[in-house]
Amino acid sequence: MGDKRVRIGLGVVIVVAIVVGAWFWLTRGRESTDDAQIDSHVTQVAARVGGTITQVAVDDNQLVEAGALLVQLDPRDYQVALDRAKAELADAEAAAQAAESNVPVISTAATSGVATAQGGVTQATSGVAAAEQDVAAAQARLNTAQARLREAEANAAKSAKDVERLRGLLAKDEVSQQQFDAAVATAEAQRAAADSARAQVTEAQAGVPAAQSKLAQARAGEQQASAELQSAQTAPQRIAVTKAQASAAAARAQTARAALEQAQLNLQYTTVTAPIRGIVSKKGINVGQVVQAGQPLLAIVDIDNVWITANYKETQLTNMRPGQRVTIDVDAFGSHEYTGKVDSIAGATGARFSLLPPENATGNYVKVVQRVPVKIVLDPGQDKEHLLRPGMSVTPTVYTR
Repeated sequence: MGDKRVRIGLGVVIVVAIVVGAWFWLTRGRESTDDAQIDSHVTQVAARVGGTITQVAVDDNQLVEAGALLVQLDPRDYQVALDRAKAELADAEAAAQAAESNVPVISTAATSGVATAQGGVTQATSGVAAAEQDVAAAQARLNTAQARLREAEANAAKSAKDVERLRGLLAKDEVSQQQFDAAVATAEAQRAAADSARAQVTEAQAGVPAAQSKLAQARAGEQQASAELQSAQTAPQRIAVTKAQASAAAARAQTARAALEQAQLNLQYTTVTAPIRGIVSKKGINVGQVVQAGQPLLAIVDIDNVWITANYKETQLTNMRPGQRVTIDVDAFGSHEYTGKVDSIAGATGARFSLLPPENATGNYVKVVQRVPVKIVLDPGQDKEHLLRPGMSVTPTVYTR
């Protein structure tokens, strides 16, 4: 009886060893996990501008193509802004063109103005010199006339005295009547010469103030010409100012052009289209609703490009490498097995990307096996009907040998 029990026990041990050995042989070189799910790109569609929704062209769970109309906002306010921007651009471009055309005009006028002003200064200086000569000549004529007047008056006085002396001698018959008459005629002539010289002095005296007045006018003209020359010599500064004004006008035109482009973009943004092909989800908008810029409208799930995110324990990554073969069991389709390969291994554990990452340097430390996300891509052509959706649970098995 005892030998029979020993043989039975020994047989059980052998069977268990065979089963364990077979399980170990079959599972050697494989790493599996049920902490895995399907992932895909989920694009959040938001409003680029604010406005009132006038049309919602899609429903939840609807398949849309890239570029398809999703939402239409009221475009009237943005059309008015666009028209105003066009008018402001036209005004700014006209002002810039006028300012630019002023540059050669001002340059030419300023250059010719300098030459003209220099000629005016030269002419005015010559006029002053001539006027000074005229004043000197008038003064010289006055001096000459005064000298002649003194000479004529002296001669007239001498002749008058001769007449008086001869008159007494005539009474005594010491001189002839002819001599007396000649003396009287000479005295009359000398008196007339004195009167003429006196008139010449008066005329010469009047010529001096006239010449001095012309000299003052010539000097005033010279000062004015000098001022005009100084003003003309500021031509480089005026040309620089004109060029700066033209540059500022061109800059304002460029600003108006940018404003026009922004207005055009804002008008385009009132039509919201699908950025990618996918399934519409999380639609929370209705016609008549007022939305703000940046407000989420809906989401589009990309079902053409899905992959597996498997969170393997760090102890399972010893022999795991990109490119290794993978089989995937999807919970929703248990009878169908998908194939793929390891694409990449994350740069850090999942805990490191959590909202509150662990701080092992504080408090009491308890070692916990960490999990590292592994990206697995499917072999092409296995999901033609797009049955795999993000978030589905899967069980991937990586063949590490």
